[in-house]
Amino acid sequence: MDDPSKQRRWHSTENKSEGRTRQHGEGLRTIHAYDCAPKTAPEFHPTRPEKWMRERSDQLRKDVSQLFDAFDGVAEKMNLVDTLQRLGIDHLFEEEIATTLNIIHGAEFDSPSLHDVALRFRLLRQQGDGSFIIDITNDPKGLLSLYNAANLLTHNEEALQEAILFSRHHLELMKSNLKSPLAEQVSRALQIPLSRTLKRVEALSYILEYNVHEQTYNPSILELAKLDFNLLQHIHQRELKTITQWWEDLSNDIGLDYIRDRIVECYFWSYSMYFEEEYTRARMILAKFFMLTSLLDDTYDTHATLEECRKLNVAIQSWDENDVSVLPDYLKKFFLKVMSNFVEFENELEPHIRHRNAYSRKVEAEWFHRNYIPSFKEQIEVSVMSAVTEEALEWAIGNNDAVRAGGEVARFMDDMAAFKNGRNKLDVASSVECYIKEYNVTSEVALAKIGSLVEDAWKTINQVHIDRRELLPFVHRVTNLSRSMAILFHDKRDAYTYSKDFKGTMESHFVKHIPL
Repeated sequence: MDDPSKQRRWHSTENKSEGRTRQHGEGLRTIHAYDCAPKTAPEFHPTRPEKWMRERSDQLRKDVSQLFDAFDGVAEKMNLVDTLQRLGIDHLFEEEIATTLNIIHGAEFDSPSLHDVALRFRLLRQQGDGSFIIDITNDPKGLLSLYNAANLLTHNEEALQEAILFSRHHLELMKSNLKSPLAEQVSRALQIPLSRTLKRVEALSYILEYNVHEQTYNPSILELAKLDFNLLQHIHQRELKTITQWWEDLSNDIGLDYIRDRIVECYFWSYSMYFEEEYTRARMILAKFFMLTSLLDDTYDTHATLEECRKLNVAIQSWDENDVSVLPDYLKKFFLKVMSNFVEFENELEPHIRHRNAYSRKVEAEWFHRNYIPSFKEQIEVSVMSAVTEEALEWAIGNNDAVRAGGEVARFMDDMAAFKNGRNKLDVASSVECYIKEYNVTSEVALAKIGSLVEDAWKTINQVHIDRRELLPFVHRVTNLSRSMAILFHDKRDAYTYSKDFKGTMESHFVKHIPL
C-alpha cells in the first residue's frame, strides 16, 4: 500500500466575495528529489574511481575517433554515425560526424538494402537534407528504418505519409515473431518513433542491445558509451542536490501550502534539452524557471481568487518591487522571491530577455470565473503560448511557426491526457472540450482531430530543420523539449501530474549506474 503521506490531499474553503472555492494542497512529492539526489551522496562508482573513468574515456574517444578514417564505405560510415547517435555519445564527435555526413551527402550511393537507403535519408534529413526513392521489401529491419526515417516528413510529403502507414502496418503484423533486440526496437518505435525519442532515453535501451551480434559492434564504442553515461549522470546528481536545496529554501521562505513539488520532473525537462556536461548553467536556469512557472500556474489555476489573479498579473507586468503593496499578504513574499529569481536569470543571460507568461494565465482565470468556454481558436491562441515561452525562444530562432509548433505539441498532448484522466473542476476548458462543443462531435472525433494537429506540429518542426539549417543547434534544443512531451504524455497519460508511474524512468536516468 502506498504511503498516504505521499498522496496529494486537498481541503477547501469558500471565498464568498468571489464565489470561488479556494483549494489548498499539501505540496507533497510524488517523486522525491532525494530519491534521485540524496543529501549524503553515494560513492560515484564503487569499483572505478572517477579519475580513472575520465582518463579511460579520453583514451576511448581517441580510439573511436580513428574509426571515421578507418571506414571507407558509405554504408560503414552511416552505421558508425547511427551507432554513436543511438548510444548517446555523438556529442563527443560533432566535428567528425559533420564531416562524415558531408561525405555521405556527396558520395554516389546505390544500394539494394532498404535499411541502408532509409538510414541515409534519416541521417541527412536530421541535418536538413535528404530525399529517397525506394522499392519496398519484406525486410523487418529495413521496414523499421523506413518507419523511423519517414517520421521526419514535412507538410505535403504524401509519399512519406504512405511509407509510415505501410511500414507501421507490416511491423505491427511482424512484431510478435521478431527476435530480440529487433523486437524491442520495433516496439519502442511503434510507441514513439526514433526521431521523437530523446537521445538519453534511446541510449539506455541501445546500450543493452548493442552487442557482438550487431554488424557494427565495437567494444571500445560500447565501453565509451557506458562511461560517458555514468560520468554525466554523476554531474546530473550533483545538480539535482543543488536545485533541491534551492527549492526547499524557497518553499520554506514563501510558506505557501498549496505548491506542488515537481523538482525532478522540472529538472528532467531541462535535462531533456541540455544533457551535456558543458550546459550546467543552462540546465539549472531552465529547471528553476520551469519550477517557478509551475508555482505560478498553481497560484493562478487552483488558489488565487480572480481579483488576486488580476493584481498578481499587474505586479508581474510592471515588474516593479513597489507594486508588492497591491498584493494580499500571502502573495507578497512569493512575488518578491519570484521576481528576484527571474532577475538572477536575466543577469546571467542578456538584460533584455524576460520570461513572462502571466497574460495567458490571466485570460484563463477570466474564462473560469465567467464560466466561459472559449472557441477552439481562442483557446489555442492563449494556451499554446502558455506552453512555450515565446519571447525566450523567438529572439534566437526568428521563426514563430517553429516556436508555436513546439507549444502545440505540449499543449495538445497535455489536453488529451487531461481529457482522458478527467480535469480538475477549476481547470479552463481544454482544446478537446472546445472542439467538442464548437463542432458538436463525439470525444473520439475530437481526440482524433487534436492528435492530427500534434502530427502537423511535428511536420512543422521537421520543416524547420530544413529551412533554418544555420540554427540547427538551437532547433535541436527546441525539438528536445517537444520530445520530452512525447514521453511524459505518451498514450494520453500525464506523467508530470501523476508522476508515480514515471519514477522508474527517473531512477534509470538519475540513480542507477550502468555496469561497466
